[in-house]
Amino acid sequence: MTRPEQAEKLFREGYNCAQAAFLPFAEECGLSRETAAALASSFGGGMGRLREVCGAVSGIFLAAGLLRGYSDPKDPAAKKAHYELIQRLAARYREENGSIVCRELLGLPAGPDSPTPEARTGAYYKKRPCPELVRCAAEILEEELFPKANKL
Repeated sequence: MTRPEQAEKLFREGYNCAQAAFLPFAEECGLSRETAAALASSFGGGMGRLREVCGAVSGIFLAAGLLRGYSDPKDPAAKKAHYELIQRLAARYREENGSIVCRELLGLPAGPDSPTPEARTGAYYKKRPCPELVRCAAEILEEELFPKANKL
C-alpha cells in the first residue's frame, strides 16, 4: 500500500487529518506509530478544530521537518532551504485544493468549532473531503522527498 493510500485508510480508521498524513512517514522519521500519532494529535481539525491550517498540511510539515529540517539556529542557509521546501509543499497543496486553510477547504464560517469531534459516520464522510485531502498531502510529500519511489 502506498503512503497516500495509507493516509486515506488511517483517516477512515478514525485518526485525525494531521495524524493520517503524518503516520505513513513515521518510520522514516524514526518514530513509533504511537509517538507519531501523539505528536500530530494537536493539529487535527485545523489545529484542535480551530479550523486554521489544514491538519493534513500540518502533518506533512511535521514529517518534512523531521526528514529535511534544520536544527542549528545559526545556519541561515539550512533554514532558508527548509522554508523553501515548506513553501513548495504549501503551494502544491494550495494549487491542487484551492487553500491550505481548513475552514476554507470545508466551506465553514470563520472561527473555531466545538472541541468535540464529529462522529465518523457515512454522512460525515459524504460531506467531508478530508480522506482525499490527506491522501493528496501524503502524495505531495512523497513526490517531493522520495521522487524515485514514484518512478518504480
